[in-house]
Order: sequence, then C-alpha cells, then structure tokens
Amino acid sequence: MEKVRVRFAPSPTGHLHVGGARTALFNYLFARHNNGVFILRIEDTDRTRSTEEYIEAIIEGMKWLGLEWDEGPFRQTDRFGIYRDYVEKLVREGKAYRCYCSAEELEERRKLAMAIGKPLKYDGRCRNIEKIQDSRFRIQDRNPVVRFKMPQEGQTLVDDLIRGAVTFENSQLDDLIILRSDGTPTYNFTVVVDDVDMKITHIIRGDDHLNNTPKQIHIYRALGYEVPKFAHLPMILGADKTRLSKRHGATSVMAYQEMGYLPEALLNYLVKLGWAYGDQEIFSREELIKYFSFENVGKAAAVFNPEKLVWMNSQYIMNTSSEKLAGLVIPFLIRDSVISGDSELDAGWLSSAIDTLKERAKTLKELAHLLRYYIADEVEYDPKARDKFLNEKSLDLLIELKKSLEQVAVFSHGELEIAFKAIMENHGVKLGALAQPVRVAMTGGTESPGIFEVLGVMGKEKTLGRLEKAIKSIADQRA
Repeated sequence: MEKVRVRFAPSPTGHLHVGGARTALFNYLFARHNNGVFILRIEDTDRTRSTEEYIEAIIEGMKWLGLEWDEGPFRQTDRFGIYRDYVEKLVREGKAYRCYCSAEELEERRKLAMAIGKPLKYDGRCRNIEKIQDSRFRIQDRNPVVRFKMPQEGQTLVDDLIRGAVTFENSQLDDLIILRSDGTPTYNFTVVVDDVDMKITHIIRGDDHLNNTPKQIHIYRALGYEVPKFAHLPMILGADKTRLSKRHGATSVMAYQEMGYLPEALLNYLVKLGWAYGDQEIFSREELIKYFSFENVGKAAAVFNPEKLVWMNSQYIMNTSSEKLAGLVIPFLIRDSVISGDSELDAGWLSSAIDTLKERAKTLKELAHLLRYYIADEVEYDPKARDKFLNEKSLDLLIELKKSLEQVAVFSHGELEIAFKAIMENHGVKLGALAQPVRVAMTGGTESPGIFEVLGVMGKEKTLGRLEKAIKSIADQRA
C-alpha cells in the first residue's frame, strides 16, 4: 500500500483560525493513524495579502496545538520557477494556451453574458488561436495570461471519502487562468503542482474547496499524474447557523491561548466538530490517533458551541496536574498584575494553592484571578460580604480564633478543625457562623474552597495578618 502523505496548506492572509486548525488536525490524525507523513505548506502566492507576520502566526499556532509536521514548511513563492516549467509543458502539449483578451474585453463579454442569461465563464475566444495571430499580439506587446483547456463535454466525478460521489458537468467548467499576465501562477494550478511534487496521496480540506476539485482533477490528468483521494470536511457554523466568523467570538487559535484555554482541550473540541467515536467526549491524543477515520466524519455542518468548549477546558484543567498548571498560569498572573515579571513564587506552594482551586476554574485566566487572594499581601472586601459577616456578631469569634491560631504550630486540616470546634462549642454556633467571617477576612468574598484548605495554603503568618485586619475593620466601624 502506498505510504499516506497529506498536507495542511494555509494561506498566510490571516492568523490560524478555528476552521484551519481543525483541517490541520484532521490531516495530522489521518497521517499519524496510518503511519504516514504530515506536510506543512504555506500557500503565499497572494502577494498583496500574504505577510511574514501571518506566516509566523500560523506556525506559532501549529506549535502551540502540538501539530508537529514531518516536512516543511514549504513556501510557494520559493517554487515559481517550477510552476512556470509546468505551464510551458502544458502549452507545448496543447493542453493550455495563451489568452490575449484584455480586462476591458472580458468585462464587456461578462456583461453581455449576464444580459442574455449565459454562464459567466470565459468564451474560449483564444482557445484555438493561430500561431501567426499569436505572433501579431506579441508584436503589439499585449501580455497574455495562460489558460488551461478544460474538457467541454461529459462529466467529472469526485469520489469523496466523506461526501461520496459528487458529479460536475464539464460544460460548466471555465478555461481557468493558470498563469497571470505578470508571470505569477494561480492557486488552482500551484496546488496541483505542489501536490504532485510532494507525492500527496490524500487531500483533506474544507468543503468550500469542493468546487475547485473538478478543475484540479483535470490538471492532474493533463500532467499525467494519478489523482489523489479527496475528503472535504463539513463547514463550521456559528450558533446562528451562519459561517463561523469573528462576530461569533474568538476564531483565532492564539486568541484562545490568550483567554487561558489549554491546547489539548481546544484540539479535543475541534475534533468533535464533525467527528465522533461513540458517546465518548474526552480523548487523549493517543486515542484520537488510534480511532480516527473518515467513516466517523459527518457530512452535515458542525455548530461551534462556546459553552461546550468552556466545559471541555474545565475538564482538562481539573485533570491536569497542579504542578503543570503552576507553570502555565504564571504568564496570566503577570498579565493581571497579580505578580511582577521578576517575582519568584515557590512552585510547591503554588501547586498546593492550585489544588484547592482547579475544580472551580474554567480557564487559566480564571485560575489566575482565583489565585489573587492567596498571593496578594492584602485583600479588598466585597462591600456586601463585609457588611454581612464582618460586624459585631463576628468580632469576638475572630478575636478568639486569632488567639487560638497563634498557638497552632502546623496549619494542618486536623489542627485547624480542632481550633474551630473549640470556639464553636464555646459560643454555641455552627461552622458557618465562624467560617464565613473567616472566609471574608481571608479572601474578601463569600466563595472559596473549604476554609481549612484556604488557611492551610495561606499559612500562619498571612492568616493571622488578615484576621488582624478584619478585627481592626470591625473596630473602626464601631468607632
């Protein structure tokens, strides 16, 4: 069996977006599942829109997602000489021809076709141009384009691995331009030449490319090469069932990194946009590679659900080691000014703090926000929480707790529980009557992990300092 070779071929006219990332992922999984080769190719022939910045952004996004390629990245702008050689070969063999029609002439014919209801395609005026006439145009310095001779009768069958058989009428296909008048090649031609040279066996791409496929099939055949297998992935839609765009939220892969999503979670979510394996939701990378096949890729468009992505990310955060999360959350702590760039947090302590919070955090950004009250020197009280819990009723409880905790050497769960129980019995109150004022004193609000967990992470010095501040705050209110 021929070794599987696939490629992800983005145009660097923007950042790596969700749709492109899913295409890259499906190529990657198919290659890995079949022990094949995954190639990265940058299709940068659009010189007006392609930029180095976008090329770097695409590569950065691929690396962040862990979609390692085996060959490349190749750039089409490095291959112009190769494309021109193939163009000349087709012209010599009579499979392509020079077209001298001016833009103005083409526009006039387009308007006429519209007026009489004819297809808006090139009318083939130069298709069989005589060589003597060709020479006359050259003398007039009219720079030609080169067009490919499409068959004008019959049908073209695309045997798609996802959609099944799709038939196109050849009479509807245009004699497409393969070389512009400025000598630059066009997309539908360069993509075929690249796939031929790189020995691509399977072309996996979005179904917005399906209409290009019959044109490309004829170019493969004209060049004398076997046609690869095609798999056109269903479109990704927003919640309103229109094509996914920026108005539906962040569509750039790196925007999700900035929002605190884990790459594993985003990959897991993207693969579920069009592919399924039973009822399983969460997959390891190894499982995705093992189970991936086109038999489980649906034909219908997938709907992007931001809430489902948030849920999936929360699952990954919950199941990621606190030690790993500690390293990942540092940039978010710096960005939110929780710590400075030159701060050094004890890794073991930070992991312990994260242990108490990671079941509550949906993103790394949210985790960084939750860590604030552990790290900050002081906390600000939520006004409602302060008024409700830091008052005359809790003053004696907090004073007594502070004195008791001053005698506790190790802030273990057991020792803290003993101290709390003694005060609760002395005053005849339940845990909430003591724990909530302490929680507000420690965190500034009424929601946190278990109070003994919080105090354990805070440590003795910070706990006593915050209790002292709370006691003073109540005393100041009294005054």
